[in-house]
Amino acid sequence: MPRPRQQRSGRPPGGSGRPPGSQHDPEVQTRRLIAVVVIVVVVIVLALLVKSCSSSQTTTALKNYNANVSTLIDESTATGQTVFSDLKSGDSGDLANQVQAANSQLSKAESFSVPSQMAGAQSYLVSAMKLRAQAISRIADWAPQAQSKSTSKDAVYNISVGTSELYGSDLLYKTFVVADIAKALNGDGIPIGTSAGEQQINGAQVVHDLGWLQSAWIADTIGAQMSTAQANQNNDQPGLHGHSLNGVTVGGVTLSQTSTNTIPVSNARTWVLSVTNGGNFNEFDVGCSITIAGLSDTGTGTIAETFAGQPASCTVHLPSAPESGTYSVTARIAAVPGETNLTNNVITYSVQFN
Repeated sequence: MPRPRQQRSGRPPGGSGRPPGSQHDPEVQTRRLIAVVVIVVVVIVLALLVKSCSSSQTTTALKNYNANVSTLIDESTATGQTVFSDLKSGDSGDLANQVQAANSQLSKAESFSVPSQMAGAQSYLVSAMKLRAQAISRIADWAPQAQSKSTSKDAVYNISVGTSELYGSDLLYKTFVVADIAKALNGDGIPIGTSAGEQQINGAQVVHDLGWLQSAWIADTIGAQMSTAQANQNNDQPGLHGHSLNGVTVGGVTLSQTSTNTIPVSNARTWVLSVTNGGNFNEFDVGCSITIAGLSDTGTGTIAETFAGQPASCTVHLPSAPESGTYSVTARIAAVPGETNLTNNVITYSVQFN
């Protein structure tokens, strides 16, 4: 029998010659391309999600740090104000509690969770809190000795060192910590302000009255029995001690006690208090001050020596020009050791700054 004819191998009639599912098949290539695109899209989406989550976490961390600092500064400022109240009232026993509070606040600052963007602010914050704790400890150590004639001179001086350290902590905090926090918040696009949704940075400070930086003023304010060796010597002598405040001149204008005085703001930095030593003794390191009610503009000055029965003047420079407006301004001559009549040491004026 004849053999059946075998079909010759080769391309199928009209076909491509590629088996279905081959890597060269257009359909396979299309599916692969779609898969690659899908994978790329998924990777991009995941990356955006991770970035979004990371950004959200950073924003939250920055806000939390600012909130923690704000709360701490409120506590620390309250402690500092209590220290001044204790000094004025002579409650040196309570100062030990304020030392503990200051040390606790330092520990709290050191334990903060700190975003990398706030590293600079944190370093300055800890330094400021260390300075406050050191200052309050120094004040508490010396306050009891301010009431003794034999030790009050050194005590008042060391208290002034402590109050100066408190003021230094204010400068450190407001100059560096506040600035670095603002920089970090701005860098993350977080709005700063007092409106809803904005971050408010705490700018509080402990020392508002610069009189706390001067020994003579401190001695008068806390009732120290003597502020200098000469004053202590005079205090032991019977007789009349003290001064009377005669008037005040500012910007070349002598103020009136019976009407509102108008003073240009530009001329309101330097005040001259006219006084008379009405006692029987020369007095030393006599303090004077100007206080503007409702403003933080307080200035102090010192007369190195006044002479018995003679006039003198005390110059006060305000740290900044007062704001425009009408205010009650109090001029004061500090009491000296042995002075009993203080009714003529103070004059209050109505002044309009424009």
